[in-house]
Amino acid sequence: MDGGHSHSSSRNSDSLVVKVAEEKQKWPVSSSQMVSHFATSGLSVAVATAITHPLDVLKVRLQMQLVGQRGPLTGMGQVAVQVLKKEGPKALYLGLMPALIRSVLYGGLRLGLYEPSKYACNLAFGSTNILLKIASGAFAGAVATALTNPVEVLKVRLQMNANQRQGGPMAEMRTIVSEEGMRALWKGVGPAMARAAALTASQLATYDETKQVLIRWTPLDEGFHLHLLSSTVAGTVSTLVTAPMDMIKTRLMLQRESKTVGNYKNGFHCAYQVMLKEGPRALYKGGFAIFARLGPQTTITFILCEELRKLAGLDAI
Repeated sequence: MDGGHSHSSSRNSDSLVVKVAEEKQKWPVSSSQMVSHFATSGLSVAVATAITHPLDVLKVRLQMQLVGQRGPLTGMGQVAVQVLKKEGPKALYLGLMPALIRSVLYGGLRLGLYEPSKYACNLAFGSTNILLKIASGAFAGAVATALTNPVEVLKVRLQMNANQRQGGPMAEMRTIVSEEGMRALWKGVGPAMARAAALTASQLATYDETKQVLIRWTPLDEGFHLHLLSSTVAGTVSTLVTAPMDMIKTRLMLQRESKTVGNYKNGFHCAYQVMLKEGPRALYKGGFAIFARLGPQTTITFILCEELRKLAGLDAI
């Protein structure tokens, strides 16, 4: 019996070594696989963004309520009705073009850099535990946001101002640069990077870890139901973690529209001013809209990304 147990332990140990070796050999990949890797990430995020964009417009409008004041807030349903009555259905798609451009670039980088970062951690530390997954996600999100912040600034400016849509994104970009300088395109980049780092870390690490837990403890295997459950958990966790940072990021990017309040010096100053003048709950303004958007967006992104990766011959996330 001892001999059988020893043989079983040896076999398990060998299989673990093989598994670790295979994990370490997973990257680097060929150039064609690299293109497929980033393309599937960008495309899945772009599709999810297009579907949930109206909720993003409503979220921005909700976050800009009662700036510098305390008082009862208008709900998402009422804001939606007001926008439709005053500006028409097209207003719910303000800033869609910059949003799609950003989602392809930002989404491709954010999801695309996660696995190479995990691989680097595996090489450096010989492990990809939950903490290293969080670190990999945070790095991927922060880098992606730093590179794509100008498109995000352009998007929220267009979403907030219906009268700017006539000139289109390029006209608004020229206005921002001529009136506020090039640095204005990186307004809110600090909170945006913090939010993206927290979002990607919570989203990808939660999704990755939830999949492993479900595979280990339930009959579920790779497929739609596993991806649906894992992405729903990831969407809920990421909303709770990132809502305050999303709100601060929006306020900083829209300072031109909030001159009565004065200028925020940085993200911490913005958070302090918001809590002081509007109360701590103000950090979750638009929170339901964020959840209503980010929950479905996370689910659509991961399910579609997994399917596209399968079609491209890539391994599951």
